[in-house]
This record gives sequence, C-alpha cells and structure tokens, in this order.
Amino acid sequence: MREFVGQWSDERHLRTLSNGDARYFVSESESGDLQAFAILRGVEEVSRSIELKRVVVATPGRGLGRRILTELMSIVFDEFQAHRFFLDVYEDNARARHVYENLGFVYEGIMREAGERNEQFISLHLMSMLDREYRARATLTAPTASPV
Repeated sequence: MREFVGQWSDERHLRTLSNGDARYFVSESESGDLQAFAILRGVEEVSRSIELKRVVVATPGRGLGRRILTELMSIVFDEFQAHRFFLDVYEDNARARHVYENLGFVYEGIMREAGERNEQFISLHLMSMLDREYRARATLTAPTASPV
C-alpha cells in the first residue's frame, strides 16, 4: 500500500489536524484497532470544492475502502454541501482508479510528474464528482419500496 499512498510525518498530520479547513475520519475495529483513515481538505472553501487528500486502508481488498468512500461522499455532498469532490491518484494505482470510477468519479486529466515516490516523480490522475452527479447516482441506487 505504501507504494500508492504518499507518506506524511507526524508533524505534517498535526499541522493538518490543527487547520480548520481539514477533517480526519477514522474507521476502527471492535477492538479499537485502526482499520482505515481519510483526510478531507477544503471544507471551508467558498468554492465548495473539497479534496479527498488521502484514504488509507490497512487491509485492502475487503470492501472497506469502498464503504468509507461512499460514506465520505454523503458527508461531502449532504453535510458539507459541496459542489465538487475531487482527488488525485497515482497513475499506476489501477485498483483505486477502478473503485473511484465505479463510484462515479470522472477522469479530468493527468497532472504530469506531480507526485514523488522513491525519489522519482510520478504522474497523478485527477478525478472528480459534482453534486448533481452524486444526486443523480443516489437517485439511481436508492432502494425502491415494493407494494404491500
């Protein structure tokens, strides 16, 4: 997982936590072990454009990342009233790109050599979802009541 997610120092996390424009979300097991965390930035932006800065799942492949992203989409659009939810993902992280696309994120373009990993620059794919896309998707996936 480390090859797909940039690493921050404890100091960087503390600075981000102290900034009113960022929110951290965590998922813990019943025993209190950290299973995943996510960072949103831009929650106070006038543009109502919120960035998914980071989502990290301890054990990928079990659907937890998808569940967390679905909850974050609800928080971003329903609670924060965002217009745009965006993220970037390493170009070689096909698994994450697939999940984002399945959730309705749209590919916007490539940010050439905008990330660094193992002392080498790597390009990032920019993806986003707009509030109207989220609402349309929520309408399509909402359970329908069956007649009694």
